[in-house]
Amino acid sequence: QVQLVESGGGLVQPGGSLRLSCTASGSIFSINVMAWYRQAPGKQRELVARIMRGGSTNIAASVKGRFTISRDNAKNTVYLQMNSLKPEDTAVYYCNANGLDSGSHAFSAWGQGTQVTVSS
Repeated sequence: QVQLVESGGGLVQPGGSLRLSCTASGSIFSINVMAWYRQAPGKQRELVARIMRGGSTNIAASVKGRFTISRDNAKNTVYLQMNSLKPEDTAVYYCNANGLDSGSHAFSAWGQGTQVTVSS
């Protein structure tokens, strides 16, 4: 079983910055894709950014130029650096990881979510 633990959310003023972290643990053989999603009240969950094991990334148009995703494969950790935050970035942010467990079975795991609130 694979578990994801997120940290780094909180309350920030518009224009501020936050850095989210997510670490995977458990019976992991390899992690292919790590990603951040978000869900605002009354809206569907949406992809914010994802990063492949080799480092290639996809960033949502709404956050491109403001958010950066990175990962540390040795630590099974993914980061989301969020700059120039806007009120519309307010949401619960979820970490997702896809890979193979120690039994060579594919897994897709989700974190519990961390609240990000952008408000003055």
